[in-house]
Amino acid sequence: MARWLPRSTDLTRFCQKLNRVKTLESDMMETSFNRCLSTIDLTLLGIGGMVGSGLYVLTGTVAKEIAGPAVIVSFIIAGFASLLAALCYAEFGARVPKTGSAYMFTYVSVGEIWAFLIGWNVLLEYMIGGAAVARAWSGYLDSIFNHKIKNFTETHVGAWQVPFLARYPDFLAAAILLVATTFISFGAKVSSWLNHIFSAISMGVILFILIMGFVLAQPKNWSAQEGGFAPYGLSGIMAGTATCFYAFVGFDVIAASSEEARNPQRAVPRAIAFSLGLATGAYILVSVVLTLMVPWHTLDPDSALADAFYRRGYAWAGFLVAAGSICAMNTVLLSNLFSLPRIVYAMAEDGLFFQVFSRVHPRTQVPVVGIVVFGLLMALLALVFDLEALVQFLSIGTLLAYTFVAASIIVLRFQQQKGDVPVPAASGRPNPEPHEGPSGSELKEYESFSDKLQLVDRDKSKEQREPGQLKAAFEPYLEFLSDFYPGEVVMVAVVTLMVSAICLCSILVFGNTHLHLPTWSYSLLLVLFSLGFLLSLLLIWAHEQQHSTQTFQIPLVPLSPALSIILNIYLMLKLSYMTWLRFAIWLLLGLLVYFGYGIWHSKENLREPQPQRVSARYVVFPGGSLEERVQAVQPSSQPATGLPDTDIDDCKR
Repeated sequence: MARWLPRSTDLTRFCQKLNRVKTLESDMMETSFNRCLSTIDLTLLGIGGMVGSGLYVLTGTVAKEIAGPAVIVSFIIAGFASLLAALCYAEFGARVPKTGSAYMFTYVSVGEIWAFLIGWNVLLEYMIGGAAVARAWSGYLDSIFNHKIKNFTETHVGAWQVPFLARYPDFLAAAILLVATTFISFGAKVSSWLNHIFSAISMGVILFILIMGFVLAQPKNWSAQEGGFAPYGLSGIMAGTATCFYAFVGFDVIAASSEEARNPQRAVPRAIAFSLGLATGAYILVSVVLTLMVPWHTLDPDSALADAFYRRGYAWAGFLVAAGSICAMNTVLLSNLFSLPRIVYAMAEDGLFFQVFSRVHPRTQVPVVGIVVFGLLMALLALVFDLEALVQFLSIGTLLAYTFVAASIIVLRFQQQKGDVPVPAASGRPNPEPHEGPSGSELKEYESFSDKLQLVDRDKSKEQREPGQLKAAFEPYLEFLSDFYPGEVVMVAVVTLMVSAICLCSILVFGNTHLHLPTWSYSLLLVLFSLGFLLSLLLIWAHEQQHSTQTFQIPLVPLSPALSIILNIYLMLKLSYMTWLRFAIWLLLGLLVYFGYGIWHSKENLREPQPQRVSARYVVFPGGSLEERVQAVQPSSQPATGLPDTDIDDCKR
């Protein structure tokens, strides 16, 4: 029975395969894509991804049902929370100007299987998101024409009463997706110009709404007679924040487009900052004018802005609002169709997904196969499926991606830069250089226990410490950590930090409701997990970071990413159990794809180092002399031979 059990070496090798990281090319600016996008192009792509139908629908819904006029505060808090995640994307997009967004960022720092699962979830997120926006676009246009399109379809095609399927096939939603797919396949520049047109119209309508809204504003609508500014209190503001947070999820299209930016090191951080700032300002100002135009408790959640103008006697303004809403939804569709094929391309290019999706059209320089295939899949979803039950699924994929990108920032900051030789913190001595054997062939590098032993006394304060090593100020107190290789302790601390965050948020969300914990145990667990989180944070901070580079770096690391991690986990745990169930099923399907295809076709398999011949092993003792007898290590197919005396003399320190 024991012979069927895997050996420890096989398990170790298997785990190493799962956690291997992507090897980046020396010239990361080299690409098969067309680097044609400027900072303005990327900024408008980001605005188009964030300022969609949410501006016209979400503001009224949150104001009436969740937060009241305090929806303004909800958007401010949500904008700040999104800023933490956006800064992480900005640093990665500048340092790793490759397409793939969260998938790529996780692959270069955390590991392969985690990157695949992030990419797998982002695929579904974009497909459902694009299909849902197409159906919303169709429904909005249908409502303008008194639901004539819906009535015609139900009369001549028929209605369905099947679970998970829409009541009737939405041909209009499928058609708009096919048209958008056609334009996207013409190239990044065509997509960008089309996005410019719709974004310009949308921003013009927003400007009109703000000017007219402030003219028609009535401060009494925030008075105590109408319920006050925050009728639902702090709990309503925070609940509104959780909902408003999802209005800002479109900025990752900028990171996904970094391989097509002319100067990604400068353009990506600026575009993310500009687009997030403008989107946050738009949401806040529209919320202000909306709740000042009419009392918040009389808003129509489905068409709050158009209804507000209609009730103030400006029915004609409703048509402008409808036009702006449709243009805003067009930009979201373009954003989804632009990002999705590029993430698929990145996964296929790395060998983790089917190779056919890595083909780039020689003339348009876009992954045309991925655009067409996933455009058709998105159109099929919009045509026949009822997406309302699946829309909440989008949140968990986005939040998971944010969490891993934030963790990847911490790992990346405390890793040695490419080209550095990893040495333990306790030893400043480099590895022995290769030597030539008697036949002129180069002997392999020697293995030495001196990497783990402190053989000579030296002034460590003058030693140049590498990223991931313990800071000199903390070494007298944490000397036992000096034996680890740079980055090892930080990696363990990041895992501990995430586990502590999960436990802490679980107690906060479920402690009083589902778990029914007594007050003393609730408080004790909060204190314990908070201490675990803070101690992990301090342990990471006690190590050296990478020195400032020429690209953008998020400030206050590891604090900023850690705050993003705990916020994202808290919001994930607030989602319904059905969302988690669907998420688990989708993850299982992803694991089948990875273990059935990805792990075997990964390009990192080709880069894995082959077993090398070790010419000799020796031990350096504190006295500085070598062991008298040197045991040669040869492959089993060759006889073991010792080193000549001359080579042993060369190895002495």
